[in-house]
Amino acid sequence: MNFPYSLWSKLILLAALLAFPALDMPFYAELVAKTLLFGLFAMSLGLLVGYTGLASLGHAAYFGIATYVVALMTPGYEAASFWLTFPAAVLISAASALVVGLFVLRTKGIYFIMVTLAFAQMAFYLFHDTALGGGSDGIYLNARPDATLFGSKLIDLDKPLHLYYLIVLVLVLGYLFLQRILQSPFGRVLAGIKSNEHRMRSMGYPTFRYKLAAFTIAGGIAGAAGYLYAVLFGFITPELLSWHHSADVLLMVILGGMGSLGGAFAGAVAFIAMQEIFSSFTKHWQLVMGVVIVVVVLFLPGGLVAIPRRARAAFFGGASDE
Repeated sequence: MNFPYSLWSKLILLAALLAFPALDMPFYAELVAKTLLFGLFAMSLGLLVGYTGLASLGHAAYFGIATYVVALMTPGYEAASFWLTFPAAVLISAASALVVGLFVLRTKGIYFIMVTLAFAQMAFYLFHDTALGGGSDGIYLNARPDATLFGSKLIDLDKPLHLYYLIVLVLVLGYLFLQRILQSPFGRVLAGIKSNEHRMRSMGYPTFRYKLAAFTIAGGIAGAAGYLYAVLFGFITPELLSWHHSADVLLMVILGGMGSLGGAFAGAVAFIAMQEIFSSFTKHWQLVMGVVIVVVVLFLPGGLVAIPRRARAAFFGGASDE
């Protein structure tokens, strides 16, 4: 079975993530946690772009909405309940995607991209130009949520180690959930819609409903990533909803390889790594990163996920299955 789909590669990666805190490097542990969240974020968009054929440029709106939900539900300097705020953030993000989807999914192609961008900008200016979320100055999360349940604190989110493992758990659950969806009849219909929506409609499938369901699910998963991002860093700004944030996560999906959850995750890892490395030695790091991404797109159209297949084809002969 091909990387990154093989069970062994996934288990090795999971074991490495679980063991990483043992290195006792708090800065890098936080960086890894951030990367995992963007991996989950990218996989949520990958459901739309790679499997349904919907290239959204407003996906950051649902990520950002969830960050504001947890901040606004936190009463001053007291901790809000994790068991209340986390489901609320995911559901509100999903509901926002549902409402937006009712409008944007009636368009196609470049019009779809532009309308998703327009709705995302509306959400951006809602928080940027009003006092709802602190305006352009943003808002602080003064206390991390409390995960006490029935008098027992199962997880202490004030402890970096507990928060790190929670992020790993949510990433794994999100991946398994998306994988199960894609392997189900629902996922096969999405693949059919991407391939030929007119044919699927002629066969009797309500394609609009399927696309709306995928759009809503992707928004909810992006919300889960946004919630944990707010808890991890404790500061939320409207920039999290901006169009360039959506463009970044779209680049992650393209860089890693569309049509692959593992590719979306690999793209997020590569994107964050390039940000950290290039910004450490030049103030023009965005230019350097742009050149690298263009080179990858031109010479590796299958994305980073295609590298192992090409390597096997080169060493053992046979055609690449791209």
